[in-house]
Amino acid sequence: MPLARSLSVTSLSGLEEWDEEFDLEDAVLFEIAWEVANKVGGIYTVIQTKARLTAEEWGENYFLVGPYVESNVRTQVELIEPTNPALKSTIDKMNRSGCKVYFGRWLIEGSPYVILIDVGFTAWSLDRWKSELWENCAIGVPWFDREANDAVLFGFLTAWLLGEYAAQCEEPPHILAHFHEWLAGLGLVLCRQRQLPVATIFTTHATLLGRYLCAGNVDFYNNLAEFNVDKEAGDRQIYHRYCLERAAARCAHVFTTVSQITAIEAEHLLKRKPDIVTPNGLNVKKFSAMHEFQNLHAQSKNRIQEFIRGHFYGHLDFNLDKCLFLFIAGRYEFSNKGADIFLEALARLNYLLRVNHSDVTVIAFFIMPARTNNFNVETLKGQAVRKQLWDTAQTVKERFGKKLYESLLVGQLPDVSKMLDKEDFTIMKRAIFATQRQCQPPICTHNMLEDSSDPILNCIRRIGLFNSSADRVKIIFHPEFLSSTSPLLPMDYEEFVRGCHLGVFPSYYEPWGYTPAECTVMGIPSISTNLSGFGCFMEEHIADPSAYGIYILDRRYRGVDESCNQLTSFLFQFCKQSRRQRIIQRNRTERLSDLLDWRYLGRYYISARHMALAKAYPDAFSYEPHEPNSASGFRYPRPASVPPSPALSRHSSPHHSEAEDNDDEDERYDEDLEAEKDRMNIRQPVALPFKNKAYTVYGANGDGATTEKN
Repeated sequence: MPLARSLSVTSLSGLEEWDEEFDLEDAVLFEIAWEVANKVGGIYTVIQTKARLTAEEWGENYFLVGPYVESNVRTQVELIEPTNPALKSTIDKMNRSGCKVYFGRWLIEGSPYVILIDVGFTAWSLDRWKSELWENCAIGVPWFDREANDAVLFGFLTAWLLGEYAAQCEEPPHILAHFHEWLAGLGLVLCRQRQLPVATIFTTHATLLGRYLCAGNVDFYNNLAEFNVDKEAGDRQIYHRYCLERAAARCAHVFTTVSQITAIEAEHLLKRKPDIVTPNGLNVKKFSAMHEFQNLHAQSKNRIQEFIRGHFYGHLDFNLDKCLFLFIAGRYEFSNKGADIFLEALARLNYLLRVNHSDVTVIAFFIMPARTNNFNVETLKGQAVRKQLWDTAQTVKERFGKKLYESLLVGQLPDVSKMLDKEDFTIMKRAIFATQRQCQPPICTHNMLEDSSDPILNCIRRIGLFNSSADRVKIIFHPEFLSSTSPLLPMDYEEFVRGCHLGVFPSYYEPWGYTPAECTVMGIPSISTNLSGFGCFMEEHIADPSAYGIYILDRRYRGVDESCNQLTSFLFQFCKQSRRQRIIQRNRTERLSDLLDWRYLGRYYISARHMALAKAYPDAFSYEPHEPNSASGFRYPRPASVPPSPALSRHSSPHHSEAEDNDDEDERYDEDLEAEKDRMNIRQPVALPFKNKAYTVYGANGDGATTEKN
């Protein structure tokens, strides 16, 4: 399917150079989302990681608006008095009128101001506001949809806040309001319906209807133009939500999406082509470990190995030093996130490893929250047995050490046969007998509430991967988010990712994809698809993504079976890499971090904001976008040395050693030299064009020239 180009995705250097800086001193930015200081999904990560950059640009004139959730406020927000006189008057007047509005600083990097609205406190107005919504916009919201009811309350309160702020300002202000997702979109619709002096931006991170359609196993991307959107939304009982989302997209001065694949989707489902694509970035500095990231990988891998020792006690008949840890993580959407194709590929990989007599063992983790009632007893027992064995070994070691010490004190070489007495052997035999197991190691670490209907467990039953000794692929399903306080696997998500070898995210519906992006900045290779925003972004800007540890699975032009075979091939080739080759690949993956930095990708949000201000206030702001020419783009070329994949290796690259377990393989590889060669292929991020700061502008040939703005 051909991709229609939007302004920002032709190239990273495709945005126009601004001849004049926008004077933001008399402009105020309100960024509105349901996930401000309220972690629900990926939008929380977008706003949290971008906040520092936006606060640097807007200073005291930047305010985030979200719902008041007491449990979150206690741990994340410092409540203070507003410093802006107009805003203080606005909040005071709203509180006197029967609202509860709080002001404070969000305790994240950048410490942005937040305005938190208690939607539950104003629930008495819900029926009146629903009636007004029906009369003015012909959108009816059913009483039973609590989430939509919250969206109505939040939307009306947000519009009230913006209108009241405009009224409290002594001079006509230049207000810019950026709304994220349908839950916040009604506020935008009301701003336009009431003709408030507000420039508006609406960003959809994933269309509602697209998510529902893909979850229904339809051929989504090949039939985008054929869907009867009103009927499809009605059949799924989300027509009112769809209307709120579509109205926000149509009413906004500037409409944006997070990826090109979502831009195509929005054009067909929301009936408006996005004005600009704003890719999601990360605060790369948070993950930066410089030369330490390889050591962090080794440390975290050792902690995962400890968990494996307990989980597979009694069946630990494989070499942990030749284990590869793969994982998939995210919202539990079985087909949308690609868990179905991943499981099928694991079954085929298991067959390939067995028939090729491979000594590699693959352990695949599924980190997807589901409904459970507690930890699995057998899983907890495994960790207890592991700890007991460790304590036994320490006890015997101390007894052995004491006897050795006493023998040396009297000047005699110890008789090794007498160092361990009968009692020591008895202790060790009891410990060994305790490791005997009558059942297979568990698949799931928790007791599932809906075990018989769980999609992952049912698929595992179908493919027959039950962690048996004959299987070279083992599966562990961990149906809750990782936490350092867990008695089972006490690791944060970031630590866990660093300890794995490969992230596998073969999503069918993934507007962006933060999980592979986080893998990249931590130096962990990943598999993505050309139906995800991240995969399309990398495929567009890297000539050979696999050379940098970014494997792009084709799910657009291939059938499910073909895509599954391709994924199996990726996994099998990865299993054939030597330890040295994996180290080289991690180095290359980590070097792509700058490409995903908000310092680089934040310029698209800057462009969207400037575009909205110019549309809403043409007398005060001007903005003349132009289509970049084809020469302005760039793609990362292949690395100077050929990638370490066994299928692509040549004489100049590390070859596949016959002795993979030998850490001192005689392979000619100079890390500093290779890093310097790769660095020549990776463009450094551009400093954002803030006032009175130097920034670099790249020309079509990639040469940089530093410009000083006075």
